[in-house]
Amino acid sequence: MSGEAPTYRRDRPRLPGPERRRQIMEVTSGLIAERGFWGMSMQDVADRCGLTVPGVLRHVGSKSGLLTSVLAYRDLEDARSLRAALGVGEDQVPDEWSQVRPAGVDLRSLCLATVRRNAEQPEIVRLFAVLEAESLTPSHPAHDYFVRRQRQAVAAFAALAADVSDEPDALARHVVAMMDGLQLQWLRDPSIDLVAAWQAAAEVLFGG
Repeated sequence: MSGEAPTYRRDRPRLPGPERRRQIMEVTSGLIAERGFWGMSMQDVADRCGLTVPGVLRHVGSKSGLLTSVLAYRDLEDARSLRAALGVGEDQVPDEWSQVRPAGVDLRSLCLATVRRNAEQPEIVRLFAVLEAESLTPSHPAHDYFVRRQRQAVAAFAALAADVSDEPDALARHVVAMMDGLQLQWLRDPSIDLVAAWQAAAEVLFGG
């Protein structure tokens, strides 16, 4: 009958702990991208994973704990992808590149690798866009995370921008603003070629 709420099975095969946690992270990422953190319930997560709410809580502790876990999980996945794309070692973490610069990585290559990665995962970009807007409220559980994330991104870009600009901090902030703005336009209009749009913007930011 149309209009009825979907039903979810709770008799699915048991998964090993790491696989179940990964499933919870992926399901939660999709739900937040669709509804925002405040629009998502623990019951939604449990239903889509074929678990009870207590079953989900055994893995994450609380709804705030779930959000923290999702953000940490996504950061690890993105860092792994960036390292592979740029050919840097497993021990080199993008968030720390403002202190220890990886050999062979410059600002343009880092930005392009980041945009190419994001172009492959619109749902994850939407997840971060939704959370970044929601977390402008200081009471949001991800507020401190996004303050720290912005600071780290600007610092990493500024460290590389010193090679091409007399005002590396300003250039780094322009890069972050341009990247975020183009991604929002792309999320609203998927016909936009995000990588091509970024490359055109890079010509303006960095020169030919």
